[in-house]
Amino acid sequence: MSAKSAINKEVFTPHDEKMLVAVQVKRRTKKKIPFLATGGQGDYMTFICLSVTNKKPASVSITKVKQFQGSSAFTKRSQWTIDQLRQVNGIDANKDCPEFDLMFENAFDQWVAGSAGDKCTFIQILHHTCQRYSSVRKPDFVNCQSKLLGEDQAVDSVIVRCKVFLKRKRKEFVAHHGHLLRQGNSILHSAADSVTSAVQKASQALNERGERLGRAEDKTADMMNSAEVFSVTAHKLAMKHKC
Repeated sequence: MSAKSAINKEVFTPHDEKMLVAVQVKRRTKKKIPFLATGGQGDYMTFICLSVTNKKPASVSITKVKQFQGSSAFTKRSQWTIDQLRQVNGIDANKDCPEFDLMFENAFDQWVAGSAGDKCTFIQILHHTCQRYSSVRKPDFVNCQSKLLGEDQAVDSVIVRCKVFLKRKRKEFVAHHGHLLRQGNSILHSAADSVTSAVQKASQALNERGERLGRAEDKTADMMNSAEVFSVTAHKLAMKHKC
């Protein structure tokens, strides 16, 4: 198990907290500490840890944890709430470096992280956490590289752009399908009108044809009657002349 995993398990989990990030550090300037203050433990490793409670509303803390030489246990030494943090100094905003300072209401520490990458990760997560959880006033982040502080703006910008994009696509989708629906209804109405008109025309044509056929049949019947009358009359005349 790594040191950071062990710290989370031993120091924070029993208090229903979750460790967000930890960075191993050493002081840039040695502090004169009486022998009894360290319990005579000799050398030790120091970790600056950022944690949040699991219970709501969440409470965020910055904790100094130490592991003394010859011991596998981790000891909580000092702790501050995130609202007590006043300033985070990244020392150099133009290049990666392992140095950084933390200023609290009642304390000021100058640290050197194990590596520039470890320090950058810590400050980046610390900044994001402050933006999310600080309730009174947010601490100042000075001399920090923009890449460490710009992630929140970048994420927010991406979220906003995604929302705008989805909203625009939703409108385009509704407008497009609404147009198709209106167009489809128009086509159906036109087709229905055309069919109705065709049926009416066909019916009218059939009626007209029926009328014409009826008149033709009437005329044919009249002609046949006339022909029959003529035939009868002619036959009578022929018989008369024969006699």
